[in-house]
Amino acid sequence: MLRVLNIRTAVPMQKPLEALIAKKLRCSRSDISGICIVRRAIDARRKPRIYFVFTVDVSFVDEKKVWKRCRDNKDVRQIAETPAPEIIPGSETLGARPIVIGTGPSGLAAALALAEHGYAPLVFERGCDVDTRAKDVETFWRGGAFKPESNVQFGEGGAGTFSDGKLTTRINHPLLRQILQTFVDAGAPEEILYAYNPHVGTDVLRRVVKNLRHMIEAKGGEVHFSSCVTAIDRDEAGKVKSVTINGQDEYPASVVVMGVGHSARDTYYMLHDKGVVLEKKPFAVGVRIEHSQDVIDRDQYGCPAEELGLEPADYALVYHSPDGRSCYSFCMCPGGVVVGAASEEGRVVTNGMSLYKRDSGIANSAVVVNVTPDDMGGDGPLAGIEFQRRYEELAYKVGGSNYHAPAQTVGSFLKRPGAAAEGAIHTYRPGVTWADLHDVLPDFVTATLAEALPYFGRRLHGFDDDNVVMTGVETRTSAPVRIVRGDDRMALDTAGLYPVGEGAGYAGGIMSAYLDGLETAVEIIRKYQPLEVK
Repeated sequence: MLRVLNIRTAVPMQKPLEALIAKKLRCSRSDISGICIVRRAIDARRKPRIYFVFTVDVSFVDEKKVWKRCRDNKDVRQIAETPAPEIIPGSETLGARPIVIGTGPSGLAAALALAEHGYAPLVFERGCDVDTRAKDVETFWRGGAFKPESNVQFGEGGAGTFSDGKLTTRINHPLLRQILQTFVDAGAPEEILYAYNPHVGTDVLRRVVKNLRHMIEAKGGEVHFSSCVTAIDRDEAGKVKSVTINGQDEYPASVVVMGVGHSARDTYYMLHDKGVVLEKKPFAVGVRIEHSQDVIDRDQYGCPAEELGLEPADYALVYHSPDGRSCYSFCMCPGGVVVGAASEEGRVVTNGMSLYKRDSGIANSAVVVNVTPDDMGGDGPLAGIEFQRRYEELAYKVGGSNYHAPAQTVGSFLKRPGAAAEGAIHTYRPGVTWADLHDVLPDFVTATLAEALPYFGRRLHGFDDDNVVMTGVETRTSAPVRIVRGDDRMALDTAGLYPVGEGAGYAGGIMSAYLDGLETAVEIIRKYQPLEVK
């Protein structure tokens, strides 16, 4: 097989990919027996002339003949299929079925791998199944009751279920394509295997996580909802011996995969009380900002996205302040909406979400400022949680104590003369209250935002227009706590406890969290024998 790089073609494509490959390799289309798209990127440096740039793996009727002709082409290289590494189960005996806490990406990954290899995991999720959860969340967004155990943060699929469903990651790992293929097998579109910035949207992701649960159950695992871990007990040697669910049901355990999300604050406190080693971790806070998607498309593509048959454009912006602070866009959602993402009563949290089609006409992104351990106040490892709570409570009060969020236009925030909210776009549900965001965020955050917004406006036309709306507060960018683990992936001083994913402080996003859960499951499999479950 040959890997062919830098196949460029103008958007929209006028020729089939097979013809472009044949031209680049100076061969006939009949010489090609198979094509696998590895990557499809967009080059918009010469807008409005936009190009697709493909990387493809190509098989041939006679590869030697083609390779002889193009072996000096720097964009062509020979590759061999690399078989997946064999996972050989270990010899130690498990005293009980392995337990997985949480059904976010890391928990689902660990549970599925364990189930596929015969370990019959018990999976406990504090929230509801995804269908019940979606109904509860929609009720809340329409102004109905808030449910502390069934919301944007808690329930099947984790916090990512109500997001843009991004499948991008900064890391490079041989298992990433395997993970994407697992998502395709569970109902995700095949294009995620090669898209440069793949996403599935909240609507498709809900189907995927449900199908992953069915795959776990079909392989011998059990998934229990409305089942919150309230205690993890250790023996005298510090090894896990049991898990208590909902304060009453105790399960024996020798292996516990802890895939709690970044919002499981009561669980962090329980672990701290039980002596599990935790530490502060940096995160970021700020606001959600919204623009017409057409503004973003025209800046990035030079014309509306639909004219080129492209997806709505995204952006990534960063500003470094002279005082050492950083402000950056985060979790940008093209064609999405801003939603209420609270997980505790009496607190307001914002987040962004998109459907697979990204067709709302509105772009939104978090614009956040870094928070260091020194900013949090307090010496304990849970100080970041209390920092987040402080500003979420302020947002709740300023918003009207009814889960409406405080919102302000950029012009008003920057104190520009004559700035008003006429024509301002905002999509936050349950609703907004016009307020001064300086009242709901730390001074160092608002000061850095005030520097960054005009800077971003110079790089993306219209970004800092007077009537652009910002909604507060965005506090759940990542976990404020790390559950410290060793090279064996077990929590320090707590043998058998395996913290994984974003909530444990070892991942950021769906892909890296899933990978972390998968690699931890492999570590467990290589240590223990499979179970014979009757």
